[in-house]
Amino acid sequence: MNPDLQKLQPYPFEKLKALKENCTPEVEGHIALSIGEPKHDAPDFVLDSINRNLNEINRYPLTKGSSELRNAIASWLTRRFKLSDNALDIEQHILPVNGTREALFSFAQCFIERKDDALILMPNPFYQIYEGAAFLSGATPRFYNTVKENNYLPDFDAIDETDWQRCQIIYICTPGNPTGSVISKQQLIELISLSQKYDFIIASDECYSEIYFDENSPPAGLLEAAEACGNHDFKNCVVFHSLSKRSNLPGMRSGFVAGNAELIKAYLLYRTYHGCAMPPVHQVASVEAWNDEEHVKQNRQLYVEKFAAVIDILSPVIKVTPPDAGFYLWLNTPIDDETFARDLYQQQNVTVLPGSYLSREDDGINPGKNHVRLALVAPLNECLSAAQRIKTYIQTLN
Repeated sequence: MNPDLQKLQPYPFEKLKALKENCTPEVEGHIALSIGEPKHDAPDFVLDSINRNLNEINRYPLTKGSSELRNAIASWLTRRFKLSDNALDIEQHILPVNGTREALFSFAQCFIERKDDALILMPNPFYQIYEGAAFLSGATPRFYNTVKENNYLPDFDAIDETDWQRCQIIYICTPGNPTGSVISKQQLIELISLSQKYDFIIASDECYSEIYFDENSPPAGLLEAAEACGNHDFKNCVVFHSLSKRSNLPGMRSGFVAGNAELIKAYLLYRTYHGCAMPPVHQVASVEAWNDEEHVKQNRQLYVEKFAAVIDILSPVIKVTPPDAGFYLWLNTPIDDETFARDLYQQQNVTVLPGSYLSREDDGINPGKNHVRLALVAPLNECLSAAQRIKTYIQTLN
């Protein structure tokens, strides 16, 4: 057995289950704000496409995906991030994947050179897949803290030069999970400069990029920053995108990786052996989703309404900082986060995720401690009910 399996820590939801095990809620009607699973309706035209193309199931798909899908992805990236018309070659720069979770994990397995000092840098708090990917690739995870005092943004200047020299991959997440903070284009450009100086790969998890609150200020992306600083071949740059959050299609497992041609070529070779091609019917439906923007705007508006209403309810009893983007509220709790989550469930039958379950102690602190993550994915009425219950619970603390 691979000994690195022993390094994997329990997933946050296993810890949450244990925390709630001996609790009996005092009110009826459970509301879950713990899991970031979109609950808005999937677009009807995508579901219709699946039904119309079920006959596609009788053939093997190409690992690199259909040219139609890669064309749709390239067109979307070009429109969304204002890339130059010929910036992306669908034969070299784009690779469909079965959701970005598996891609974020397998990417490290492909690109880590197995050295004793191999490092993968990642945010803290973080999406636990990054840590697992590091361990099982033979690398050591090294965390950079994103803390309240810095608006939950990474401070790349605080990373030691020795760590940059050992770094083979850095995971960034923008907008961040769980913090919702967006890394600016200028900071992305500075990170690209560091990657060229120390020769490491930037793996940019941009799965929440399409959930934001100002239609005139969409979050910047790594490819956009690369082109802005003259890195036209996207050297050391790859981005990960998904239809899960953007289009409310988490069960379709449809996403893509895009970036530097040499990296995509190597990753395609890896994936050909990995055996993880997207089902043909999902490829056809994905083309429909990437080509349409109206349903994405409607989806964003639902989140705008929910965040405004929930913040309005909570702000009289606790300081609430709206995220830059994404669908999480990263709430700074007045008491220990585990106690807050356990007692909220016990008293109000609302489940939230303790922030310390999403982070590790590093440099003497656990940056997730005294925070909870609220996923505002449920319908508006459920989110409002949950907010009222949380307000009632917080009032008992005061």
